Amino acid sequence: MHNSTSITSRKSLTNISWLTTAFKALSDPTRLRILRLLAANKAEMCVCEFVDVHQVRQYTVSRALGLLEQAGLVLGQKEGRWVYYSLANQDDTVIASLYTLVTSISEADEVFLLDQERFQKRMALREDGRCIVGIQTRDLIER
Repeated sequence: MHNSTSITSRKSLTNISWLTTAFKALSDPTRLRILRLLAANKAEMCVCEFVDVHQVRQYTVSRALGLLEQAGLVLGQKEGRWVYYSLANQDDTVIASLYTLVTSISEADEVFLLDQERFQKRMALREDGRCIVGIQTRDLIER
């Protein structure tokens, strides 16, 4: 009986540890906006698409995505010169619940409405479902 209790305790501690890391990753507005956009749209997005949607520099987006990936919330996949990010392990009930929570953030919030509008416009630039144009917001292109 003692063994099953310690296994349960370890599993609980692992979930608590992961949740702590996940909530720390979401404590930044840019990271929260990124995750909300992915979760609300069930989308896969290229780094340059995030730059145009969120109107922040590539460095900021790349760093935010790296922290979300370290927390186990998103997965990155390199495809040629592009890196696409999508939601991580959606089969896990804890992670799925967190995505649901993030998605439920008021859609009436002006920031999220603007993100969604930009998302729709930016995704319309794709060909065959893939990004082909790079960063479109000229003042956000790193030189």
